[in-house]
Amino acid sequence: MVGSKRHSGARRTVRYALAVVLLLIMVYPYLYMVLSSFADWAQIDKTLFPTKFTTRSYDWLFHGGETGITRPWLHAFMNSVIVSICSTVLMMLFGVMVAYALAKLNFFGRNAINNFVLFHMFFPAIILLIPTFLIIQRVGLYDTYLGLILPKAVSLWAIFMYTNFFKAVPQVFIEAARLDGASDLKIMYRIMLPMSKSITTVIFLFLLMERWTELLWDMIAVKSDSMLTLNVLLSQMFGPYGSYPGPLYAASTILTLPIIIMFVFFSKQFREGMQFNLK
Repeated sequence: MVGSKRHSGARRTVRYALAVVLLLIMVYPYLYMVLSSFADWAQIDKTLFPTKFTTRSYDWLFHGGETGITRPWLHAFMNSVIVSICSTVLMMLFGVMVAYALAKLNFFGRNAINNFVLFHMFFPAIILLIPTFLIIQRVGLYDTYLGLILPKAVSLWAIFMYTNFFKAVPQVFIEAARLDGASDLKIMYRIMLPMSKSITTVIFLFLLMERWTELLWDMIAVKSDSMLTLNVLLSQMFGPYGSYPGPLYAASTILTLPIIIMFVFFSKQFREGMQFNLK
């Protein structure tokens, strides 16, 4: 009996040790980036854990350093916030409406649209990059907020996730609401959305992260400095700042910080949503 308990305790210790090692492997790259953004330049990329710290990289980043090239970081940050939030809200709005129609309404062509959504998800978005660019250019949306937001306003993944969730909602709820005189719009936002609170948090975080880190479309959809997003501004640094890794680490830290904050803030709801999906 005692030997069995010791064996069980040893296995538990091994599992915990492996979990800690895997966690360190996953967290270390981000931790190294943050530490290197504050590290003394003589230690950057020379040691695994810098020991001398300074704010020189951030001073260099915001004031141009020896290059003398100052960048509109605050304006680019606000552009990224506006574009990411507006795009995410639109993706979720269209996702809910389309998913409700596909899951709970009977109309001609519903199965064909469902198949199209699944079929289209297998194709990379880059194949539509040039046609989309030509469209926004011809309608006068090039180098505007709408040009950045509208082409990213629909997410097939969000439609797919919401459709599968709505299909699992018992039809009796829908019929009861219709007997009370509720319209489909009211059913959608008064019944379906509150019931999908957990999965909505997961979808919101994934869509926000996807749009926040978008680079290729943001690079070709704008040309003026006033419309640059944080990703594009960071990509431009590899020219004048290529031989200065400190500022690059600092810029990367600033870029990823909002995502980390959002995840920590919604971590409880995120775990609940993932647990629901895994059942």
